[in-house]
Parts: sequence; C-alpha cells; structure tokens
Amino acid sequence: MSDANEPTGAVEPDAGTTGAGTAGGPAAATGAAGSAGAGAPSGATTANDPAGAPDPAGSAPGRHVRVVLVDDHRMFRTGVQAEIGQTERTGVEVVGEAADVDQAVTVISATRPEVVLLDVHLPGGGGVEVLRRCSPLMADAEQPVRFLALSVSDAAEDVIGVIRGGARGYVTKTITGTDLVDSIFRVQDGDAVFSPRLAGFVLDAFASTDAPPVDEDLDRLTQREREVLRLIARGYAYKEIAKQLFISVKTVESHVSAVLRKLQLSNRHELTRWATARRLV
Repeated sequence: MSDANEPTGAVEPDAGTTGAGTAGGPAAATGAAGSAGAGAPSGATTANDPAGAPDPAGSAPGRHVRVVLVDDHRMFRTGVQAEIGQTERTGVEVVGEAADVDQAVTVISATRPEVVLLDVHLPGGGGVEVLRRCSPLMADAEQPVRFLALSVSDAAEDVIGVIRGGARGYVTKTITGTDLVDSIFRVQDGDAVFSPRLAGFVLDAFASTDAPPVDEDLDRLTQREREVLRLIARGYAYKEIAKQLFISVKTVESHVSAVLRKLQLSNRHELTRWATARRLV
C-alpha cells in the first residue's frame, strides 16, 4: 500500500489539516552501536480506541518528545502530523517521516527520535525489518530509540512479530489523538502500551519461556503475499484487493498464484481454510 511517487527522505514539518500532503523533516544526528534483546516488554498498559481529537491535557505541562512517523500512506502521515504534531499543545514534535524501510532507517538514524510510530506493513520488508536494522539504536543505553507500532492490522502474527522485534507497544489506527499522545509519552518512559484487545495476544505469546514453533509454510511467503493471502481468505475480490493495496489486478493474480504454489494449494477455497486454521483471518 505504498504511494506511487513517494519522495525519498523527509521534508520540513508543516502543521496542517488532515488530507494529502507531507510533513516532518530530519535533523542531523549520529547512530550508536549495540544490539536489541527480544522478549516480552514489562509494565504493559492499554490504550483506548474510540474516535476523537487530542486534548491539551494529553501530555503533562513541559513534557516534550521527538517523534518520527513511518507509514507508506502519505495522507495518513499528514493526518497524524496535524492531529498530534502541534507541539505547544501536545508536547509532540514530529522531526521526520518515511514511507518505506530504507527511508525509515535513514531518517531514524539521522534524527535519533525518542519514539518512532511504525506501521507494520511497509515496502522493503515491513516494520520488522526496520526494527532489525535499528536494533543498535534501540539498545543505546544513553539515548534509546523506542518504537510504537501504529497499524490498521490487528492480526496476532503482526502484533507478536513487531513485539519480538523490539517494539514497546502496538496500537491500532482507531486510537484517539489524545490516547496516541499519551501512548507516545508512556513509550518514551519505557512502558509498554497496547490497544486493549491486542494485549491478550502478547500475554499468550509470552506465557511460556519456550518460543512457539516456526510456521515454515508461512515463512515461505513474502510480506505482500501474506497481505494478499489474508484478504483473499476474508472474501475480497481481486479488484477489491488491488484497490486496497494500490496494485494492479494482474499483480494480485500473480501473488495469489505464488501463494497457492508455495503452500501447495489448489484454489482460494483451500487457501481460506488454510488461513482460518492458522487464525490469520
């Protein structure tokens, strides 16, 4: 779901209203060496999900946090910038933005924000790849970069994937502006924050010290093939999938063929049963 003509890097921040446009720009900074540990975050809290707008009380007086927005939808980034990026009111300063994995790593390394709002599905390998490549920044003891996943997806595999990758929380895009600001400050403080229904996924995944078995069949699929698989299993037509993912119908057909071949399935009905059995729908 990427923008066809997305520019590389980021531009200077500019407050505005929700709609098409760009916002956020990196300031020069340096990276730090280290490694990130995987495991269940402690101190988990939950964020509410009703619609609404940010309130001046959303952050404590005098508090400030520098944030990078990573999402492949330009309109969404602009909306978030307009919603939370009024620094005098919210305490949130948007210092950069990115639309794919390479841009994200470049901007995050340059700006060294306290918190990154990270979409799960991104061109170039997804949010998990961003986390992997930014693990030294997360492990920096003096100036850690912390990640908060902000995604439309509420699939258990997406939640667990980014948490295992080092993200400090996961909230869905139905979250209010006020709750998002609060979640950002909580993550800055080192807390873990989740939308209510997603917290159970994390508790289940980390209830045992034993890692869950790897699904070798699922691992054969690319991130885009998994997206197409999930939409097919939910009953979407090829044209609907193409529109939602901003790709052509022919590309959808190619992805479906690749999924069927890799999973050794014959048709979309078998594919739906396969996905349902693995709770991917």
